[in-house]
Amino acid sequence: MSDYEAQLRAVSLRVTRPRLAVLAVLRENPHVDTETVIDLVRAEHPSVSHQTIYDVLRALTDTGLVRRIQPAGANARYESRVGDNHHHVVCRSCGAIADVDCAVGHTPCLTASDDHGFVIDQAEVVYWGTCPDCAAERTRNDSPLSEGSK
Repeated sequence: MSDYEAQLRAVSLRVTRPRLAVLAVLRENPHVDTETVIDLVRAEHPSVSHQTIYDVLRALTDTGLVRRIQPAGANARYESRVGDNHHHVVCRSCGAIADVDCAVGHTPCLTASDDHGFVIDQAEVVYWGTCPDCAAERTRNDSPLSEGSK
């Protein structure tokens, strides 16, 4: 039995080809949007419908096998890294997303200064900035050499 099959069975989901394909795509391509998941799954399994993939993403998210993230102003993205309360850094230029582990200790962000009586089980921290590729491109475009060649 594959790891994906065991994950599906552990949350009482039937093992189906589309579910296995989506889990594989998300493990290999973290932080992808729905359209990318559709394109990647259909590249290997052309007969899988768009609606089936939407349904699979919803089922996997509802059962906690997949995490849906949606930074402000961005399309929803999906990842298979779940259960560790990690955070994300997002590039303001190209939209690239990377995982960021908690800065100190196991999960300090789950200790709110005032929880208002809530039982907190997850925190979402999004760091915004510029990725290395976009920063390098900006530096190239701002250099005096590029000014003279315009």
